[in-house]
Amino acid sequence: MSAAVIAIEKLRAEVKSANGLAPLRVLSASGQLGYGVPEAAFNEGLRRQPHFIGCDMGSIDPGPYYLGSGNIATSEAQTRGDLTTVLRGARSINVPLIIGTAGCAGASPHLDTVLAMVREVARAERLHFKLASIRADMPRDAVKRAIRAGKVKPLGAIADLTEADVDASTQLVGQMGIEAFQRALDAGADVVIAGRACDTAVYAAIPGMLGYPLGPAMHMAKIVECASLCTTPGGRDALLGTLDGESFIVDSMNPIRNASPMSVAAHSLYEQGDPYRVYEPEGTLHVDTARYEQLDAHRCRITGARWEPAKQFTVKIEGAAKVGERALMLAGCADPRAIAAMKEILPAVEKTVRELTSKTVKEAFQVYHRVYGIDGVFNWAQPPEPLPREVFVMVEIIAQTAEAAKSVATVFKQFLLHHGFPGRISTGGNLAFPFTPPEVVTGPAYRFSAYHVMEVDDLPALFPVSIEQL
Repeated sequence: MSAAVIAIEKLRAEVKSANGLAPLRVLSASGQLGYGVPEAAFNEGLRRQPHFIGCDMGSIDPGPYYLGSGNIATSEAQTRGDLTTVLRGARSINVPLIIGTAGCAGASPHLDTVLAMVREVARAERLHFKLASIRADMPRDAVKRAIRAGKVKPLGAIADLTEADVDASTQLVGQMGIEAFQRALDAGADVVIAGRACDTAVYAAIPGMLGYPLGPAMHMAKIVECASLCTTPGGRDALLGTLDGESFIVDSMNPIRNASPMSVAAHSLYEQGDPYRVYEPEGTLHVDTARYEQLDAHRCRITGARWEPAKQFTVKIEGAAKVGERALMLAGCADPRAIAAMKEILPAVEKTVRELTSKTVKEAFQVYHRVYGIDGVFNWAQPPEPLPREVFVMVEIIAQTAEAAKSVATVFKQFLLHHGFPGRISTGGNLAFPFTPPEVVTGPAYRFSAYHVMEVDDLPALFPVSIEQL
C-alpha cells in the first residue's frame, strides 16, 4: 500500500468490524481557529483518541472587508499559535486534521497566508505529513456563463448578480462541500487546508467516505462545527462527537459545559434561514424529524436526521468589491436637548458640510450617521421613550480617497460640535470625544458584490486540490 492512502485507509481499517462500522469519534478543536484553543479541553479531547480532528477558520459574519482585502481576520501570532496546537495534537496521535475556510474568508490570499504558517510550524516542530490544499476561487468566466444561462440566483432579498459585479469583485469564492475534501483525502492527505468551505463539510467528509449514513453525519457536523457553543453555558472548548450508526452523541471536553436537548436543538437552527432544512452543495439535510435525548447530565444523543441527495449541485458564491476609503467621526453626547434633536441635527450638519467642502472635495462621497442609544443598531420607527441620558454618535464617510474621507469627517466634527438648534444652551460644544483626534481613517471599505447560489455540473473543476510533502 502506498503512503498516499495510509491516512484514510488506516481509518477504514479501524472502524470496520464484523458487525458493521464501529463508533467514529470526531474532535472539534475550535469554533473558529485563530481566536485561541482552550488547551485543557483540547488535551482532554486528544485523550479520548478521536479518529480525526476538525477546525473551521472562517465565516462571512465579519462582513466583506476580509474577503475583499485578502487580509486574515485574526492576529498572525494567535493564528500561528492555534495552528501549532492543532497540528502538534493531530500528529501526536497520527490522525487526519481537516481545516476549512482558511484565514476567515477562504480566498487565495487567505489560503496562502495560512499555508505559509503551516509550513513554518511544521519546520519548527519537526512535523512530517502530507499536506493537501484546496482552492475555492471561482473562475470568473464560468460564473459569467452561469449568469447568462440563468443558473445564478440571489440568496435573500438582494439584486441579481451581474457580470459587472463579477468584474468588480476583488475576490470571488465558492463554498465547497464534502466532495473536495474527499478528493484531498483520497489523494493521501494527512492534513487538509481548504479555502472557503461549508462548515459541515469539515466534519462530514470523512464519515461519508467511510460509509456512515449522511443524515446523522451531516447533522453531527452541523452541531459540532462551533465546538461547545451548543452546550450550556455555551463556550468555545473542544467538543467530541461520536457517530454510531443512525445516532450521534455530543460531549463537551470541558466538564462545566453540558449538552441538553434544548441547547443542541437550538444550535441546529444556528445561522439557518429555514429551521428544518440545511442546504449543502451535494444535497439537503432535513432536521424536522430529529430527536434529542438527554443521555446523562453532561451528554446528549441525537437521532432521526435525514439526507436528501441533490438532483442539481449548487455552490454558494461570495464576492466583495471595494467601494472607497472610510473615515469615522466618533463622539458621545449627554445634552438632553441635543439628544432630542439629533434626528434633525445630523442631516442639517451634513447639508452644511457638503456645501462647505464642495470646492475642496471634488469626488462624490457618502455619509452615514448612527446614534447608538436611539437607532445605531436598528433603524427604529420611533425613538425610545424616555430618551437615553447619553448617546454615542458615529458618522461614517466613504470617499474614493482617504484624504477626501478625512477632510469631510473633520469638517463634520467641527460643525456638529457647534451646531445651533432650537433650545440650545451651550454654544461651546455639545459633544464629548472619547479620544483625540476623534476622526479615524480606517482604510478601504468593501461591499458584498456576490451572495448568490450557482447551479453547477462539475464540482471538481471548481475546487482544485494540490498535494505536498512536508
